[in-house]
Amino acid sequence: MECNGIDLRPHHALCAQFFEGKGYSEQFVAHMYGVLATLERGGVVTLTDGCDAICAGCPNNRDGVCETDEKVKAIDRRAIEAMGLSFGDTLPWRDLSALAKEKIVAAGKLKDVCRDCEWIGICEGK
Repeated sequence: MECNGIDLRPHHALCAQFFEGKGYSEQFVAHMYGVLATLERGGVVTLTDGCDAICAGCPNNRDGVCETDEKVKAIDRRAIEAMGLSFGDTLPWRDLSALAKEKIVAAGKLKDVCRDCEWIGICEGK
């Protein structure tokens, strides 16, 4: 995986903030750590409304479509709106991460943006 040009779903800017090694499978967790390491090295992400670099390792990814696509797209829409961005926007990972922290986490919007997520308990606990 290269450091530049990573597609990322908007809500994954939040998942990356709170990930603590829990996930769907050992393979997914290992993949997630790899993506996080790539993001932390810097580079640019492009916001996508479909499967992304993180989804590539997810067992819910069925040929590029999430099994829970409707639910995930709703979370993406709330996240992107809260951050004031648009699908297709390209920006440095550090900037996206800072926006997610400022506009969602610090603004007290996490519970609303991620209200349908099965992992919200992890994020709320931090």
